[in-house]
Amino acid sequence: MRKLIPSGGLRGMLLPPTYGQHVTHRTEFTILSVEIWATGLVVNIQLASADGPEPRLILQDHFGTEYSFRDSATLESRNLQTFTPSVPPGTRSLTIRSADDPEGRPVVTFAVPLMAVPEEPEAPRNGKYPPSPELRRPA
Repeated sequence: MRKLIPSGGLRGMLLPPTYGQHVTHRTEFTILSVEIWATGLVVNIQLASADGPEPRLILQDHFGTEYSFRDSATLESRNLQTFTPSVPPGTRSLTIRSADDPEGRPVVTFAVPLMAVPEEPEAPRNGKYPPSPELRRPA
């Protein structure tokens, strides 16, 4: 059995500011959301038709992180694509481009909220959990 969803906890979900359809010479699609997991990303895509080819996507953040395509699954006109790694701490934006677009135009750019979710919660000490650290975005 394939393991499409990355391991670890779900850290957040990014919703696009607009749901504009992206059209290339190869396919038409709309990015519905991006799930941020502890070990990777899942891009949720609506294809224009059930028999259309899945898009080839390129993900990049403002740090220049290289995201690698891992797997995909299609059910009728819905397509899920997984990428690794997850967004690094302090990531401010995530841009998705179509590899089929010769002009390299962005399909959508997401603002990434500050996230600091530990993979494993700390055990209580003397029956009390430690206080949450103060979170600040790097300058």
